[in-house]
Amino acid sequence: MDANAEKFTATQFTSEGKSPIEQSVAREILLTIFLNGKELVTLLCSPKDMKYLVVGFLVSEGLLKSKEQIKKIEVDEWEGVVRVETDNVIEPDSRFFSKRLITSGCGAGAAFYSVADVGIAKVESRMQISPAEVIALVKDFQLRSELYLSTHGVHSAAFCDSKNVLIFNEDIGRHNAIDKIFGKCLLEEIATADRAILSSGRVSSEIMHKVARRGIPIVISISAPTSLGVKVAENYGITLIASAKGKKFDVYTNDWRVTSS
Repeated sequence: MDANAEKFTATQFTSEGKSPIEQSVAREILLTIFLNGKELVTLLCSPKDMKYLVVGFLVSEGLLKSKEQIKKIEVDEWEGVVRVETDNVIEPDSRFFSKRLITSGCGAGAAFYSVADVGIAKVESRMQISPAEVIALVKDFQLRSELYLSTHGVHSAAFCDSKNVLIFNEDIGRHNAIDKIFGKCLLEEIATADRAILSSGRVSSEIMHKVARRGIPIVISISAPTSLGVKVAENYGITLIASAKGKKFDVYTNDWRVTSS
């Protein structure tokens, strides 16, 4: 059985009555990050690729700029703790952070540390993608998540060029799934210029700030955007493609990157 899921017995009700049924449920853990000896934040997440998640989170929040800044990463899966030691890191202060607990980002009360645009440059990439390529990428993307197919309890994210899914990951939180992608890119020195991000979740301002910080020119989601998500995409020159299902999708910003053929 997948280590990221657990089996539970539920009672299923139908028009014909009720019966016991065994269901796979996505695992959820609390993961606490210590940065340079100080407790930074607790994430609610899936117990998979925790190193990538933590590094991606630090990158997305502007607290880590490069792989060379990392001196040590220790993952204690039993305690649910990751300790990171860095050089020349931006120390968190009240300008960036207002809450200590970060939820999985789904539903009311989700609180993230920073959506500040400090140090984020407008994306100048000339990358383009065709409608047929968008549709093909989304089709491939939706078939990759075995954990979603078994539990229907996680979000997925992918890192792509115009033709292929290059990195795929998933988590109970849509933000976490994207941070895992960016953590892998930083640790394995994978360039993010002229690439796209695919997401199963709604595209909010937090998602767009993460993407903008990594210079990603195209975001594709099978879900919908929020109003502020659209405004942030426009502000940073990012092409926002949403509601990509079947053979149709909507382009909200910078549609010049989507070719006519």
